[in-house]
Amino acid sequence: MVLALTILAVVAWAWAADLPREALAAKYSRSSVEYLLVSGATLRVQADGPESATVIILIHGFGASLETWDAWSQSLATQFRVLRFDLPGSGLSVDSTHQYDDARSLELLRVLMDQKNIEKAVFIGNSVGGRIAWKFAARYPERVSKLVLVSPDGFASPGFDYGKQPHVPRILGLMKYFLPRRLLRANLAMAYADPTRLSAGTVVRYHDFMLAAGNRQAMIDRLRQTILEDPEAVLRRVKVPTLIMWGEKDRLIPFTNAADYLRLLPDATLVALPSAGHVPHEESPDDSLQPLMRFLLD
Repeated sequence: MVLALTILAVVAWAWAADLPREALAAKYSRSSVEYLLVSGATLRVQADGPESATVIILIHGFGASLETWDAWSQSLATQFRVLRFDLPGSGLSVDSTHQYDDARSLELLRVLMDQKNIEKAVFIGNSVGGRIAWKFAARYPERVSKLVLVSPDGFASPGFDYGKQPHVPRILGLMKYFLPRRLLRANLAMAYADPTRLSAGTVVRYHDFMLAAGNRQAMIDRLRQTILEDPEAVLRRVKVPTLIMWGEKDRLIPFTNAADYLRLLPDATLVALPSAGHVPHEESPDDSLQPLMRFLLD
């Protein structure tokens, strides 16, 4: 009897029900946010800064949201038109097609630019968002003026192969039912060189958005649908000036990968951030913003 009650208590503690999207939209409402229907997806989009200025498009990483760019955007929007959005299955964007592969992401980006009458923009992407950014620059070179890759994804990690569907552990499916905030915090801390910089508010935000109805299944689907291709040929097609920013203490994607990007991109510069991890724009926005602004204003 005691064991049964203990098990029930543990289940009750860890159980994580979906949160209504309407309530989350109200909690995280912003005056400059709009919800746009883009090629079958509803994207949560935020645009700030002078409408006549050069456009910067920010693409977040896996499981993040447009809020990840808040610190950078505040400064960038003083001189640029800054457009950011939630990738479907993250934040509060949804995609009725339930397709989350890179081809779908490139399509949504292209159509979003068309709908917003943006002919060309600077692209900044972190992690998975970096991979989407450099693929977009290779496929649509006429739409990209500069490229900034922040700890970008794209090269297969040890144990993974190109051209094959990734193995997603079945245990990951349990997060659809159990998502303790303490466990999530431990995983988010891996992205920081200094975990003490991970604020309680940031953990709450990530947790809230992961609990948005349908998001956890969408995240699993994105993992399953992501089939990496050897990036060498694609990267060689990127001709625009490129800034690579990488935290030397990145524990998610190794800093040594930066050498491969420098080798393959014809016009790339590396800025190493000695005290940063995987998300320098969140962890140390002031230090990382300085080299970014120099590159953008050059």
